Amino acid sequence: MSSLQSTALSRVKPSATLAVTARARELKREGRDVIGLGAGEPDFDTPDNVKAAAIAAIQRGETKYTDVDGLPELKAAIVAKFARENALTYSPAQIHVAPGGKAVLFNALMATLSPGDEVIVPAPYWVSYPDMVLLAGGEPVEIVGVEVDGFKLRPAVLESAITPKTRWLILNSPSNPTGAAYTRAELEALAEVLRRHPQVWVMTDDMYEHLIYGDFEYTTFAQAAPDLHDRTLTVNGVSKAYAMTGWRIGYAGGPKPLIDLMRKVAGQTTSNPSSISQWAAVEALNGPQDFIAERGRAFEKRRDLVVSMLNQATGLRCPTPEGAFYVYPSIEGLIGKTTESGVVIDSDETFTTELLNAEGVAVVQGSAFGLSPYFRISYATSDSVLEEGCRRIQRFCASLR
Repeated sequence: MSSLQSTALSRVKPSATLAVTARARELKREGRDVIGLGAGEPDFDTPDNVKAAAIAAIQRGETKYTDVDGLPELKAAIVAKFARENALTYSPAQIHVAPGGKAVLFNALMATLSPGDEVIVPAPYWVSYPDMVLLAGGEPVEIVGVEVDGFKLRPAVLESAITPKTRWLILNSPSNPTGAAYTRAELEALAEVLRRHPQVWVMTDDMYEHLIYGDFEYTTFAQAAPDLHDRTLTVNGVSKAYAMTGWRIGYAGGPKPLIDLMRKVAGQTTSNPSSISQWAAVEALNGPQDFIAERGRAFEKRRDLVVSMLNQATGLRCPTPEGAFYVYPSIEGLIGKTTESGVVIDSDETFTTELLNAEGVAVVQGSAFGLSPYFRISYATSDSVLEEGCRRIQRFCASLR
C-alpha cells in the first residue's frame, strides 16, 4: 500500500514547540506537577477594549465573509501603524492580512518559491521557518549566528551564503528563540550586502517588536534601508504585543505585486481571517497603547529574574537578550554528565527530556531551533512560576555527576 503522506509533507517535521506544550498538558492531565516554560504565549489577557470591540462587531452582525486579505478598516489601521511606529509608507493595496503571522509568511513563500529556490534562514530560528520553506518547494539554507556575535547574522556570513538561487532572507528581530535584536547599524550593514544581490528579497518577522528592554531602540529592516523598501516584506501581527494569540491575526506590508500574489494564495486556501478577530485588531491598533509599555516592564523584570537564576545553575550559561520573552541558555558545561537515574546528557534533547522526567519542567531543546547545545525558556508566565521553574532547573543541574 502506498503512503498516504505527500512528498512535500514528508520533508517536514512536526513543530517542536507545539509538541513540548502538548506533552506538558498531557502530563498535567495525568496528575503530574508540571511547569510549562515552552509556549511562546503572553500570560496577560487581551485588553478589555479589544474584547468589547469584538463583542460589538458580533452584535452589529459583522459575521460574514470579508475581503480575502483583510477589511478595509483593518488595512487602514495597519497603514497608520506602520507610519506611526516604523516611518514606513504603504497604501492599503500593499497590505496583506491573514489568520496569524504564520499564515502571512507561508502565503509569501508559497507565492514566490519554485523548486530549487533558496531561502536563507539564520539560526537559531523559529522552528517553522525551514519547514515552511520546504512545504513551499524551496530549500532552506541555514547559517548560524553564534553566541559570541549575540546570535546575530554577520554581513560576511550572509555574503558567503548567497547564491544565484537565493530568493529570500528571513530576519526575525527580536528573535524567537534567543531574544536577540538587531540595531539599526547592524541592519544597515546587512543591507550593504543585499544591495549587491538584487535577486534577494527580505522577509522580516517583527512579531516581538514591542518587547524591547533597557535603552535598546527598535528598527525594522525597511526603516534602516529605505532604498530596499520594494524588496522587503515587513511582517507583524497582534498576537504578542496585544496578547491576542488565539485571535489569529497577522499582517504584512510589501510591494503590491507581491501582495497580489499572496492574496491569490489566500483565496485558494484560508480565504479571509475571522471577521470578528479583524474588528478586534482594528481596535487593538487604533486604541490605547499605554498598556504595552507597562507589560513590557513586567517582562523585563521576568527576564532579569530568569537570567540571574539560570546563571546561578551549575553548568549553565545564559546570555541576556535584548527583547522578546525568551532566553536561550547553553548546556555546554553539562554535556557528558550523568543523571541520578544513570542517563548520560549527550545532547540538549536528552537534557530537556530528563529535566521533564526528573523535575517536571518543560522547555524546548536547542536542536529544534538549529543551534545546540542550548534550550529555550519562555518567561511569559508569572514570577512565582518562573522562580519555581528555575529552582527546579538549578536542582536538576546540581544533581548531575
